[in-house]
Amino acid sequence: MRPLAAWHSYLFVPGNRPERFAKAAASGAHALILDLEDAVPAADKALARGAAANWLELPAGAGPARLLRVNAADSPDFAADAQLCRELSLDGVVLSKAESVEQLDALTAGRAGPPLLPLIETARGFDQVAAIAAHPRVARLVFGALDFQLDLDLDIDDDDGEALLYFRSRLVLNSRLAELPPPVDGVTTALDEAQLHRDAQRARRLGFGGKLCIHPGQIAAVNTAFRPSEPQLAWALRVREAAARAGGGATLLDGRMIDRPVLLRAERILAEEF
Repeated sequence: MRPLAAWHSYLFVPGNRPERFAKAAASGAHALILDLEDAVPAADKALARGAAANWLELPAGAGPARLLRVNAADSPDFAADAQLCRELSLDGVVLSKAESVEQLDALTAGRAGPPLLPLIETARGFDQVAAIAAHPRVARLVFGALDFQLDLDLDIDDDDGEALLYFRSRLVLNSRLAELPPPVDGVTTALDEAQLHRDAQRARRLGFGGKLCIHPGQIAAVNTAFRPSEPQLAWALRVREAAARAGGGATLLDGRMIDRPVLLRAERILAEEF
């Protein structure tokens, strides 16, 4: 399994649809999120917990990381979801509508367990994001863009993402300040490949390290967006070679100065190749 910082694609699958679990696990996603929240009707919550538990108890093998998205802390299903997380072997727990460190503490109950990936999808959660990111069990922030737009009454059809630019950038900044991997961007509801490509590329440019997906058909495009392109790899190799020829000092490449920050950027690109 990849290290958590290299999980670029996160695929949701409803917890009450166990017939989809195996297909989702074979989709090429880096992380699979069995969803107990939005995708599951209230009447099926207990069924979803049982189905998820049965599948997660099977040997993991060489498949994707296995995560569970639990209901929000103010939900009547939260206590049962939290108890399930303590009983299962998981690679991570996604807390819906995370708004405080107290909610994270309630989920962990002070015990050792899987890393937490809080979903920031409300104004209250965003207001507390620095404290949430600093929680010792938090491994990565996730942006629930659709619910966030709803909570703030923003245009949900904002295709260029302008309305969310400030909030996305702050999540990237807070992740860095807490020494977390780059955050995970929200879903693209359109199955149009061009739109998905634009959204994933924008997220990567802003400093995100992954993206939530709602359909197996989105995985390949997301994985590609967060991998260095062939031109980027070629540039990084040339930078490394130019720096080596210069003996570690500043030099010129294609009429541009190559110094330590540029070399470090090149080395980071080369390290991202999978």
